[in-house]
Amino acid sequence: MPSYRVTFALFLAFGAQSYAAQHRPSANRVAPAPSIDAGAINDSRQTPLSNGDKGSGVVRAQILLDRAHFSCGQIDGKFGTNLQKTVAAFQSNRGMPASGAMDDATWAALNADQAPVLTAYTISPDDEKGPFVTIPHDMTAQARMSYLGYSSPLEELGERFHTSPAALQALNPGADFSRAGQQITVPNVVTLPPGQAARVEVSKSESSVRAYGADGKLLAFYVATIGSVHDPLPVGDWKIRGVQHNPAFHYNAELFWDAHNPHEKAVIQPGPNNPVGLVWIDLSKEHYGIHGTPDPGEIGHVTSHGCIRLTNWDALELASMVKPGTPAILKE
Repeated sequence: MPSYRVTFALFLAFGAQSYAAQHRPSANRVAPAPSIDAGAINDSRQTPLSNGDKGSGVVRAQILLDRAHFSCGQIDGKFGTNLQKTVAAFQSNRGMPASGAMDDATWAALNADQAPVLTAYTISPDDEKGPFVTIPHDMTAQARMSYLGYSSPLEELGERFHTSPAALQALNPGADFSRAGQQITVPNVVTLPPGQAARVEVSKSESSVRAYGADGKLLAFYVATIGSVHDPLPVGDWKIRGVQHNPAFHYNAELFWDAHNPHEKAVIQPGPNNPVGLVWIDLSKEHYGIHGTPDPGEIGHVTSHGCIRLTNWDALELASMVKPGTPAILKE
């Protein structure tokens, strides 16, 4: 696979310096999670849910949708607009009214997947190896780092199980995530990719990425962060040129309308907290791609400089489904 020079990645719509000011990766800043309980998550007898609901039932819905390749981003126990879009996409795909609410029919369809929703996991010595790093806010300081790794074992494990650090802690009260041998309960999200994609569609209005098979059936749905007023999505019919895993990011301020120093350039080394995350899916539109993110909790909630941003795990799954020449249709 050729190496693509990643020079224009869409993180936040306020430019590199504002991005750096808002960029956390730090497990020390874990937002509170709603109260969740393993027994309640495992219970298939769930009541209807809708936007604004929180708790164990929401976690169950998020896990089952994730396993069906309908991703709302992070599993966090909060029913927001991301989950609403994802539920609606699932309902439409199953021939149900696309209400976006978890009604009885939608629960029945999801509960047809009878594999355990949660599973036990023992933290291994490898999980504790790191290197764990503190990511500086300044892009120039980031460029001096040899690797932009996770900030903690908690952040690493949260990403592995598609879950916010806060929800993982709420599911495991009192657990020591920095200790090898610690057993924890995690969402059972391990699945095989759904197949080879014949085309990828990116919707600006829906803030989503969809992958379709050769038979026209929907293979996967991902909530995404897409474009902004200053850097709109480049609507049109493009193709995927290739995939680069663990990309370095070449920051060029000339490509950002809001850069403080238009002459600044920097090379940010690979890592999960690199500005483009763990994978870059290169598009035939120069400087544009579909890529991962260091901030999975922000997916679908902020704008970008024109590229299409997914969680690292969703970007990696999509990358496994495409190949050079796969059509990529970007639409309003």
